[in-house]
Parts: sequence; C-alpha cells; structure tokens
Amino acid sequence: MNERIETNPNIMLGKPVVKGTRITVELVLRQLAQGLEPKTILENYPNLQTEDIQAAIEYAAALVEEELVYPLKTTYHGKVAAFA
Repeated sequence: MNERIETNPNIMLGKPVVKGTRITVELVLRQLAQGLEPKTILENYPNLQTEDIQAAIEYAAALVEEELVYPLKTTYHGKVAAFA
C-alpha cells in the first residue's frame, strides 16, 4: 500500500508502523488529532521524516476509503426506523 508503512506480526503486534521504526501510524495520527504540528512530532521523534507523517495520513485515508458502511434498521415501538 505504501512504501513507508509496514505491518509485521513481530513488530508492535502487527500494527502498521513507519518502516524501520516502532512508531505506529496510530501514534502519529493521534498526535496530529491532538493538535501537534508535524514540526513538533518530528522534533519528538527524530527518526521520522515529513514524508513518514504524510504516509501515515495517506494510509489512514486509504483505510477509510475501503470501509464498507451498512445502514442500520431497528424498530421502536413497532415502527421501523432506518438510519442513514
């Protein structure tokens, strides 16, 4: 999927990591979601490069793109309610 991201069952229990590190895609994304600037992440993790952060974002985007979403149907007091 991405040359900078790898999964290996022997590294971080198979979670996707930046190749050659034990830095997970999840960690990078969580730090971005918490508002850390890429510059700060790079300072905190000197083994990372800007392209690694971009690769983590691209990896996550590809996962979301492939996600299948199924509408739910349920009943409330005998009436069918569909959620979209």
